[in-house]
Amino acid sequence: MGRNNLRTVIGFEVGRTLGKKKFWFITLLVPIAIGIVIALVSLGNSTAASTIDAQSDAKLTFTYSDASGYVDPAVATALGGTAVTDDAVAIAGVKSGDEDAHFVYPADPAKTPTQVYGVDKGLFGNGEYEGVATQVLIISAQDQIGDPSLTALAQGSVSVTSTTFTDGEEAAGFMGMIPPLVFLLIFFLVFVLLSNQMLTSTLEEKENRVTEMILTTLNPTVLISGKIISLFIVGFVQVLVFLVPALVAYVVFRTSLNLPEVDLSSLTFDPIQMIIGALLALGGFALFTGTLVAIGAVMPTAKDAGSWFSTLIILMIVPLYSLSLILSDPNSPVVQIFTYFPYSAPITAMLRNAFGSLAGWEAAIVITELFLLSAIVLQLAARLFRYGSIEYTTRVSFKTAFARPKATSTAQR
Repeated sequence: MGRNNLRTVIGFEVGRTLGKKKFWFITLLVPIAIGIVIALVSLGNSTAASTIDAQSDAKLTFTYSDASGYVDPAVATALGGTAVTDDAVAIAGVKSGDEDAHFVYPADPAKTPTQVYGVDKGLFGNGEYEGVATQVLIISAQDQIGDPSLTALAQGSVSVTSTTFTDGEEAAGFMGMIPPLVFLLIFFLVFVLLSNQMLTSTLEEKENRVTEMILTTLNPTVLISGKIISLFIVGFVQVLVFLVPALVAYVVFRTSLNLPEVDLSSLTFDPIQMIIGALLALGGFALFTGTLVAIGAVMPTAKDAGSWFSTLIILMIVPLYSLSLILSDPNSPVVQIFTYFPYSAPITAMLRNAFGSLAGWEAAIVITELFLLSAIVLQLAARLFRYGSIEYTTRVSFKTAFARPKATSTAQR
């Protein structure tokens, strides 16, 4: 019977939530916004490409003076330059619009900046002058050195490939951090979108004054469990709604958005890290969901629950402010406190898991703590909901909810 009731609660809660226009408006708002951004970025990129093509077709002409002797006249001429000796006259020509630009190369370009004068082409167009002035010096230096490899080394164009090892095995590096961090992204995104639903899932029945009728046919634990499970299902639906448009956008519009091609073969999927990340996200979501449901059971209105909700959000995201410390010194007392304190543990542990600083025994402790506390909070929420169902205008007293009933004497003196 209890199982049938649980199925009924889950079906009702999921159907009611998915049937609301507000839910789909909020859920689809992010993909629609992403679609609009993609369209605007694509349009902007195509416009910028057209502008760049038009600028490249119009060759820049310039005059220059060289006090260093490093500029190769042949290189400057090929790029549209003409050597002059009078800088003042050349600058006057730029001011009048007769010349596009004038470059003044000092005696020591490595220590003294090259002066560039040009006709204003806007914030982004003016960068062309510096690019051409620099290119003249670079190509001239390459010709004097005579060895392209030495020129590249002199410019610092050196590629380095690093290989590190952990316990005798090659470390995954950055590409091994990305897959576990997906669980952190999903946890944070779903919580933000569903937090209001979590908080009001029990408040709606209280404000509608129907809780007494509900509790005549349902056990509070079954009701609260059904609500929490329904939130998991709704969260899964939202994740799908977000991921599908993102994948379609990447596959279809990757070129127009200038997105880098992701080589999935370079990603490293550590099974242990992925399992730990999934369990941390699941346990954290269960804990925060149960806590918000319990807050809703205690408070008479959503307005009264707002301050507690804000506190919970702060506790959840505070580890992000110590991200540098989590990266540099995961064994510091602050990081350890964040790792084991239940409401900061999910994000802290998921970050450490992705960065490879969360030991197996630490992960086991945190995961056990999250699931165990989630079960306790579930029972707490059910008991608070039982007493909160008749408290419409005042907050439920913990002392009243957990007070033992006084034994009544059956014998009379």
